Amino acid sequence: MPFNIDSALGIFPQALSLHARRAEMLAANLANADTPNYKARDIDFKAALQSALQSNQGMASQAGAGGLTRTQAGHIGIDSDMEAMGLVRYRVPNQSSLDGNTVNAEVEQAEFTRNAIQYQAALTFLGGRIKTMMSAIRGD
Repeated sequence: MPFNIDSALGIFPQALSLHARRAEMLAANLANADTPNYKARDIDFKAALQSALQSNQGMASQAGAGGLTRTQAGHIGIDSDMEAMGLVRYRVPNQSSLDGNTVNAEVEQAEFTRNAIQYQAALTFLGGRIKTMMSAIRGD
């Protein structure tokens, strides 16, 4: 009976990748909290994970999935493949700002902390799966 490592690890590798991308985006929001006209962005995590699971190949292999491709070096590209797929959303501000910035530092810090906890949980679950497979291989 063939063994498929991807199915054994479950969704955790894709979840770790998405949490890492989300952490980068939230950190960028915090770094630009005082930048005029900066719009806070976030990933639609549920839709991104669903997209990664449907492809069964993770986010790294989905370049160009949104139908946007650069045909010449002078063309302006998009920031990431997740933007092409429509998985990046702009955060709706709780209170408007005079300079047009939509970053609320407290919200961003809370989301960053929540994302870090979820990343750590996914890492713990993945580690448990790997330990279980190693135990089965060794015959413990």
